[in-house]
Amino acid sequence: MEAPQPPRQPQTGGDGFPVLETWDPSTQHEFIKPVKQINDGPDVAKFLSSKAYRDIGIFVMQLNRAMCPRRSIGDDGKDKIQTFQIGSEYETQPVLSVRRLQEMLARIESYIDEAPPDQGPRRFGNISFRKWYQLLEQRVTDLLEEFIPDSVLNFGPGGERDVTAMDELTAYLLGGFGSAQRLDYGTGHELSFLAFLGGLWKLGAFKDGKPGGDIERNIVLGVFEPYLRVVRRLILTYTLEPAGSHGVWGLDDHSFQPYIYGSAQLSRAITDSEPMPTEGSLFRAPKPAQVVKTEYVEQERKKNMYFSAIGFINDVKKGPFWEHSPILFDISGIKDGWGKINKGMIKMFNAEVLSKFPVVQHFPFGSLFSWEQDPDATAAQTTVHMANQPTSATSMPPPLSAVTGSGTAAPWAQATSMPRPSGPGIPYSRAPLGPGHPVPRPSQPRTSAADTQSPVTQAPWARSSNRPSV
Repeated sequence: MEAPQPPRQPQTGGDGFPVLETWDPSTQHEFIKPVKQINDGPDVAKFLSSKAYRDIGIFVMQLNRAMCPRRSIGDDGKDKIQTFQIGSEYETQPVLSVRRLQEMLARIESYIDEAPPDQGPRRFGNISFRKWYQLLEQRVTDLLEEFIPDSVLNFGPGGERDVTAMDELTAYLLGGFGSAQRLDYGTGHELSFLAFLGGLWKLGAFKDGKPGGDIERNIVLGVFEPYLRVVRRLILTYTLEPAGSHGVWGLDDHSFQPYIYGSAQLSRAITDSEPMPTEGSLFRAPKPAQVVKTEYVEQERKKNMYFSAIGFINDVKKGPFWEHSPILFDISGIKDGWGKINKGMIKMFNAEVLSKFPVVQHFPFGSLFSWEQDPDATAAQTTVHMANQPTSATSMPPPLSAVTGSGTAAPWAQATSMPRPSGPGIPYSRAPLGPGHPVPRPSQPRTSAADTQSPVTQAPWARSSNRPSV
């Protein structure tokens, strides 16, 4: 029988901001085979008070702040600004742990050549994706053993055990590349890959990097952005369907996190001791309105994750930008800078990804990301998001707290961090159209009873904006 695990306290970095905990390898730890726990709507409320939710939020905020430009005083006494871009040394000359993950992603991508897309007629995703995914499943153990240190895969004191760290990491890695059954990919799969990276962090895989932001930039630019490139190739090769998407009323059919880290890249520069800015932009940063200009997007996508994500939308969708991506179009009218957009993206991620049953229902829980209640979760009001989650005929009624308006929230889910959902979706901008703006809008899709939990996705922080010219 495993020794009881001591309670873990939230950790902070050298700058005093919360960071995801790293575990002590000398302490006995009981790993748990990750399993599905979110089976219907009321389970989402429990997830939002779990240790997994807390840890996901801490890790996202930690990566987000690391991507914000830094301001310091140079030898000449003048301000010195440092930015962190795609293609920088964080990607091209990363630490060893990140370079090995890059090699693993390249190997995973190479499997596409062994599973060429089927040429027959099809309406939805290409069935050859199942062959590609089968190759990944068959080889995942060898991949992890080749590219991840044994000290991570067999974390903790020696001895035989039924479940190891490798078992937990495998579940999150496989979950990060879409569903072979449904032939789709979406933000829930992206979340699974984030959990894979978070699990590696907890197990000490990134200790070869410099703390305080440097190793986090290695992770975002050196691993997460290359991961997105692999996923985008999979989507294009096998025409994968969006998973858990709101269609035209969602932010993006497949991804969310590049908009968080990409807007952080363009936010106002801060010192290492300052919190994340909630307004303002980097000096000479591209204006948000530039996302509607294809030529400008093609230029900026090579440097910035936000524009890289927009560029992929342009790769797969045709027609006016305001028509196929109305939410991003609304956001492009923000006048308070990329800091405001970043703050809104954090709110939206919490509301539209972490708080939505169709997105998080397949997320598995083990010990790295635990279904256990977070003892430090604080009371929070129930929202329309929670009240309108889908339920099954056999589900238990929601807990009394969900009816009376009390709930829980992780410490990072407060005003300046990652707030809990506060209303019916992210409300759509009601700013009047300016001269020369297109009047037609895409019709809101009809919803069935099962879809009523997803009201129109809108952006309240874009309400006072003026829309950009097209």
